[in-house]
This record gives sequence, structure tokens and C-alpha cells, in this order.
Amino acid sequence: MDERFRRLLPGTEPHPRARVGLFVDGPNVLRDEFDVDLDDVRTAATDVGDLAVTRLYLDEHATPGLIQAAEARGFEVVITSGDVDVKLAVDATETVVTEAIDTLAIASRDTDFKPVLEKAGRYGIRTLAIAPGEHGRSDALRNAANEDVVIEE
Repeated sequence: MDERFRRLLPGTEPHPRARVGLFVDGPNVLRDEFDVDLDDVRTAATDVGDLAVTRLYLDEHATPGLIQAAEARGFEVVITSGDVDVKLAVDATETVVTEAIDTLAIASRDTDFKPVLEKAGRYGIRTLAIAPGEHGRSDALRNAANEDVVIEE
């Protein structure tokens, strides 16, 4: 396990065979000021289990180069002309309630995803908040999740 990426809450242990759903809020994570590599986001999620869902959400302004690079790294790219946050939240919640995953990992700095993490917890799903660097960390997401990870800049 790559210790650069983890902070476990006391009394928690990683689930090496957990099915992980990774949902990445592209507009909030892939900003120039964070300099986040999608491989690092993927590594943070695979540290807690096997990826069952690997999605990157982008808006209609995403460049073809970004889309191609994400797909080459194994991400299913979801482009939306509406609000990226809403689409990601609905998809992540649907994945939780259909019991397709054991661990929900959300990469974002947006506190809008706090209810999704809380809902997952009520369904017995472990949760992981992945932050794009120290200054991109959301205390609300961190506190709502079982575990949190900061992608080092």
C-alpha cells in the first residue's frame, strides 16, 4: 500500500478485495493549480481494493486530448452538458444502492458530495475522499468519509 496517499481512521483496515467505485469530479480535480495526475488518483483508489467502476466526469468544454488521455488510463469518461456535480452524484448514489461496490471513492474538493458519502455510509459502504492537494482538501468531505487521501503536489 502506498502510504503517501492514505490516512486511516483509528480502528479501520483496508479491504484488499473490496470492489471500489471511483468517481472523479474532473472540473474540480484537474485544475492547473493542483497539477493532479490521473494515475495518482487511480492509485489512491486501488490502494483500498479492486476498481469495479472508474469514471471521470467532465463538461462539454473538455479537450479531446484530455478525454483520450483519461480513456488510455482506463477511465470511463462521462461528458455532460449539464451540471457535472449532479450527474456524478446521481451515478455514485445509484451505484451505492445497487450494491455494485463495497467502497465509494470520490475525488473532488466540492462539499456537494458530502450527502453522497453519508448515504453510502448508511448503506454500509466504506467511503474514501480523495483531495487534489492540501489546498484542495474539503474538511466536509474528509469528515464525512471513513478514509481520506491527499494527492501530493
